[in-house]
Amino acid sequence: MRVYDFDPGDFVVNPSKKEWGIGQVQSIVDDKVTVNFQNVGKKTINIQNITLEKYNEKN
Repeated sequence: MRVYDFDPGDFVVNPSKKEWGIGQVQSIVDDKVTVNFQNVGKKTINIQNITLEKYNEKN
């Protein structure tokens, strides 16, 4: 079982794609995280390839 810094319902950002905006985690299944982003909608992300950061005011 993997442990992430976020859970479903938390807000995250993709630091390499800040133009996507803030996203809300919808689900986490194995290494796949589904996030609904402000500017691009729903994305399924392989957490092995892309690092998401929990959103805070400093992001």
